[in-house]
Amino acid sequence: MDVRRRNHVTVTGREDGPVVMLAHGFGCDQNMWRLVVPTLEQDFRVVLFDHVGAGQSDLSAWSEERYASLDGYAQDVLEICRDLDLGPVVFVGHSVSAMIGVLAARVDPERFAGMVLLTPSPCYIDDPAAGYRGGFSAEDIDELLESLESNYLGWSSAMAPVIMGNPERPELGQELTNSFCRTDPKIARVFARATFLSDNRADLASLTIPTLIAQCSSDAIAPPEVGAFVHAEIAGSQLVTLTATGHCPQLSAPEATAAAIATFASRVGR
Repeated sequence: MDVRRRNHVTVTGREDGPVVMLAHGFGCDQNMWRLVVPTLEQDFRVVLFDHVGAGQSDLSAWSEERYASLDGYAQDVLEICRDLDLGPVVFVGHSVSAMIGVLAARVDPERFAGMVLLTPSPCYIDDPAAGYRGGFSAEDIDELLESLESNYLGWSSAMAPVIMGNPERPELGQELTNSFCRTDPKIARVFARATFLSDNRADLASLTIPTLIAQCSSDAIAPPEVGAFVHAEIAGSQLVTLTATGHCPQLSAPEATAAAIATFASRVGR
């Protein structure tokens, strides 16, 4: 398998700069980073890719067996790093890719100089017994997945603006809707189950590399309590609240997002 073709890997920026690897979230592709890349590529070597099933990835590489859990995506990240012979990278994972990065770092921590978890959630489902608020009840997630599976295009049109937030800027919600709708519904259903049913809370404590958690001041998908939980579980981590709303600050507040990534990567990258 040609890993670069499989994941439509693109590399830009300074060849001699510290490596920053950008990983997109559910229903998106590397194009979602386009507004932060111009800032980052001035000082860093920037690696972008599409998860298998997204963007211009090789759809023939997708299998439900491999991608029914986040571990398959984490393995892809490590294979990209090995194929490009990347030294320790600063991995930036948006949304579900934050936990994909955590899983990859558990397997091969030496591959990573640092981790930026952008609007992360280790578990979307509330756990009242443990005092954990993920933002959704089990019934909420069941309804979300049922709606997605029965009418994916309708679900995309309804949910994308909620996920994006920023109702005064409807073009952002429309862009996310269009991105969702370009995803094969079968692949989206499998990825959605892997995303919304995963519980990676116990994996956080294993992360021993420098970590930045970047959350938004208002986020319907990952509320502030989630960011605080992730921060508490990862020893030595840093938590910042971006001047941004919604779940996709790389689109709604690209300057603040790029600045947070660059400041952290400059400190830990090598």
